[in-house]
Amino acid sequence: MEISKKKGSMRQSMRVYMVSKRILDIVLSLCALLILSPIFLAVFIIDCFGENKGPIFYKQVRIGLHGKPFKIIKFRSMIIDADKKLRKDPKLYHEYKKNNYKLPEGKDPRVTKVGSLLRKSSLDEIPQFINVLKGEMALIGPRPVVSEELSEYGKRTSELLSVKPGAMGYWQATGRSNIGYPERCDIELYYVENQSFWFDFRICFKNIISIFKSDGAF
Repeated sequence: MEISKKKGSMRQSMRVYMVSKRILDIVLSLCALLILSPIFLAVFIIDCFGENKGPIFYKQVRIGLHGKPFKIIKFRSMIIDADKKLRKDPKLYHEYKKNNYKLPEGKDPRVTKVGSLLRKSSLDEIPQFINVLKGEMALIGPRPVVSEELSEYGKRTSELLSVKPGAMGYWQATGRSNIGYPERCDIELYYVENQSFWFDFRICFKNIISIFKSDGAF
C-alpha cells in the first residue's frame, strides 16, 4: 500500500512538473522572441543585401517527442541547398558521419562568413524559440537529432524520445560539439532519467555560460 502511494505521488509530481514546464516554455519563449526581435531584423537585412542572399531561416527535419518528425528552425548559416550538397559528396558525407554528424570546425565548405559568426555566437539558434512556442521543443531537454543519429542510442532510443527535445540541453552544457558519441548518449539520457526544475535551472545557467565562452560552438 505504501509503495502504491509513493508511486502515485511521484506521478503527480511529474504531472505538475510537466504542466509547469510547458507554461514556462510559452512565457519565456514569447519574452525571448520579443526582446530578440531586433536580431531577426538585422539577419533579414544581411540576408537581403549580403554576399549570400536567400531565405533568412534554415529548416531541417529532426526527430521529436515519441519519434514525431518536425522541422527545427535556425537562422541560415550555410549556402542554399546545403543538405543536398552534403549528400551528393560521398567524401564530405562520410566525414560528417564520422565526426558525430557535424563537420569539423573550419572544414565545412557550406558555411558562409556571416554564418560562421552566427554559429560561434550561437545566434543561429534563436529561432528555435518558435519551435518551443509551437510545442515541438522545450526550452530544456536533449538536443533534437536527425534520424541517422537514432542508431547511436540503440535499444535506448525510446527512452530518448520519451521527452521533448530542448533548445538547451545537458550535452550542450557539458561540452557541446566537443563531446561525441557514445558519451553524448549517456549525457542526454542522464537528463531524461533525472529531469527536475532544479536540474533544468542548472542546465540553463551552464548553457548561458557556455554561449558566452563559445564552448563547442561551430
